[in-house]
This record gives sequence, C-alpha cells and structure tokens, in this order.
Amino acid sequence: QVQLVESGGGLVQAGGSLRLSCAASGRTFGSYAMGWFRQTPGKAREFVAHITRSGSRTGYADSVKGRFTISRDNAKNTVYLQMNSLKPEDTAVYYCAAGTQAYSGPSGYDYWGQGTQVTVSS
Repeated sequence: QVQLVESGGGLVQAGGSLRLSCAASGRTFGSYAMGWFRQTPGKAREFVAHITRSGSRTGYADSVKGRFTISRDNAKNTVYLQMNSLKPEDTAVYYCAAGTQAYSGPSGYDYWGQGTQVTVSS
C-alpha cells in the first residue's frame, strides 16, 4: 500500500507557473506508474499526465501538452507536475494517483492523494 500527499497548489495569474509535488510513503514507489488528474465541481475527474515506473515514458492530455511536464524522482519517492503558461481553465483540484500501469483513465489507479487546489486568475 502507498499513501500519497500532494503539495504546491495555490493561486497564480494566467501565464504563470506552478510545480505540484506528490510525495509517496513506503519503499515500493518505484513499482508504481503515476498519474495526475484534475477535477472541477460537477465534472468527472480528468486525465492530465502519466509516467511509467522508470520514468522513461510519459503521456499528456491534449489540453496540457506542451505546457505541463510530469517527472519523478524514485530516490525521493516523489512525482512532480510542472505547469507553465497556466490558463484559467486549468483551475481545478489536482490529484496524483499510483497504479500498476500508466493508464489515462482514473479507474486504472489504485491509490489517490487528497488533492491540491490550483486556481488561475485571468
């Protein structure tokens, strides 16, 4: 089992940047693929990015491609989401998730963090 804690959210102006972090407990972090998702009130949880266990492959939603970068440091049990050129429509609660494969659907992940709020003002 793994526990996930996100941090780094906040309020930023459009065009700005934020870096989210997700710290995992346990010594098996490297055995999990990781994903970032986001959710706004009344909407389904939306895929943002994922990364394989080794970090060799990544995938992104079209809406964030070229602006967001997912990375991981297995020695620090942490996955990151660097968000640049932020837009008001990026406003959401962002969640990290751990699973056996780098899926794009939320049902493919077994463990979730509590989420961190990102608000982008226009």
